[in-house]
Amino acid sequence: MTAATGVGSMPGTTDAEHAEAVRLVLGELPDLPHVPELPGRGVTAAMTGRTLGLVDGIGADLQPAGWRLTDTSGVDHRRARSLLAQDLDTVEEVAQGWTGAFKTQVTGPWTLAATVEKPRGDKVLSDHGARRELAQALAEGVRDHVADLRRRLRGVDRLVVQVDEPALAAVLAGQVPTASGFGRHRSVDLPEASAHLEWVVAAITGAGAEAWVHSCAPQTPWSLVAGTGVTGLSADLAMLGPADLDTFAEVLEQGRTAALGVVPSTDPGSPVSDARVVERVQRWLDMLGLDPEEVGDRLVVTPTCGLAGAGSAWASQALRLATVVARNL
Repeated sequence: MTAATGVGSMPGTTDAEHAEAVRLVLGELPDLPHVPELPGRGVTAAMTGRTLGLVDGIGADLQPAGWRLTDTSGVDHRRARSLLAQDLDTVEEVAQGWTGAFKTQVTGPWTLAATVEKPRGDKVLSDHGARRELAQALAEGVRDHVADLRRRLRGVDRLVVQVDEPALAAVLAGQVPTASGFGRHRSVDLPEASAHLEWVVAAITGAGAEAWVHSCAPQTPWSLVAGTGVTGLSADLAMLGPADLDTFAEVLEQGRTAALGVVPSTDPGSPVSDARVVERVQRWLDMLGLDPEEVGDRLVVTPTCGLAGAGSAWASQALRLATVVARNL
């Protein structure tokens, strides 16, 4: 049976709204709810700060230019850790007794390297050794994160960890700006790009969870991602080009998961027909030469990207619509 889930982020600016978001995903996404992220609460709750909060063995602090690695954790890094723990406490409390599947999200090694600075400035991306150390520290942190979630959600028999890599395409294309803004960091070689992702994926699978990689950015190198051992690929369907068709077809034929972003992540201003969304997915499967009845249990329906920019009404409607489309498929 086709399932539905959210990408991760939800609207809201308060802790009370985070608790409401947890109740919402449990109610509207019965097959695969997820740990909600509310970046509207500030930079410590956004994707980079949130993931730095689960990485042990490194210090970080918030500078005017953004997050920077430091010898010891600054006050904002400690706040990010505290907020993450608080959010997981809320998930544990609200989801008490939940059985089945659950999903969480972490920022991937290349998006971290493109958004976090070294102690003396400029991105971690600019230093081969620094980006390797950050990726390895992330792998260890994610392993501990999976263990923590398993302890908190004892009834969950399937745990998915979604690795968010919106900057991966820019990293490989040499499009990440330098600190001055006048230049661009050199592109990363494909073997290194793959290896860093493989470390994180291996840590997730080694901890007994499924590893998905998500990006709603154009020109994401899905063939490279698929070769890292991931269990699933998650993408905005509109961002997939002709070259990606073979990759997604192969993933589905191998029994892995394809999560398709087909529900608008912001209010489109006019009604969205679930029948038309279903038809769109079916046409896409036909292009891949796949039988919907044979691959349906490997498909997951999602919004096109995170819902942080949506109003609360549309966020609820988008998740509900995703579930309806999944049922109809």
